[in-house]
Amino acid sequence: MRGCDDAGMRELNQLIDVEEPAWPELRETLGGGSVPVEVLPADTDVARTSLLQLQVTARSYLGAVVLHCGGLVVDNGWVRVFGSPLEGAVPSLAQVNQFPGAFDSAWQPDAGLVVAHDVLGGVFALNGGAPARAGRPGAPGEIVYFAPDSLRWEALGAGHSAWLAWLVSGALAELYTDLRWTGWQDEVRALNSDQGLSLFPPLWSAEARQDISATSRRAVPMAELLGVARDSCREFDGADPGLLGAV
Repeated sequence: MRGCDDAGMRELNQLIDVEEPAWPELRETLGGGSVPVEVLPADTDVARTSLLQLQVTARSYLGAVVLHCGGLVVDNGWVRVFGSPLEGAVPSLAQVNQFPGAFDSAWQPDAGLVVAHDVLGGVFALNGGAPARAGRPGAPGEIVYFAPDSLRWEALGAGHSAWLAWLVSGALAELYTDLRWTGWQDEVRALNSDQGLSLFPPLWSAEARQDISATSRRAVPMAELLGVARDSCREFDGADPGLLGAV
């Protein structure tokens, strides 16, 4: 997941035609989890263009998602993992991370790659090569989470493949134990693919922390939700969390 010079660039066939591609294993993992996962159909052109820009192979879970999935809708839509969707379906990994319009060997994500959002405006990102310089915790290649209730990045202690397995294992219930309310499934399923839930009082308030079910909730564009979180982080902490995803 980094830019490379032209001499080191791998051609598309080198990224796709690999021994032991990850997709069969990943498909089994997704189907064997304890939470529902919808695998969206992929757009072949978007998939190939994105894989080439990322310079990752189909042997990795990241490469498998990009190449074979339009995205993953996890746990009734609570988490949306980005892939290479058909036009108009859901945001793509390329869109969310503002990939260049044509392959650019010098391009790389500023701080890391945004790989998923949750409906509350939480962001899962894959750390780049220098997370500390970007103001993020964790090691290079580790998944970190921007928590909408604390407005801070948190290291999850797992790489991309382990994180995907964790997502479908049922562990989300533990991560969001204080951020879910009775009937959340129906509210989440009613959202469009580019919407999230805005809560009032906001997630970082004492009122919401005390009783999430007492908040009022409304559907808003995910871009608005992420923008408010980024602005609030700058205002409260004086620090910019960086790109949370362009949707």
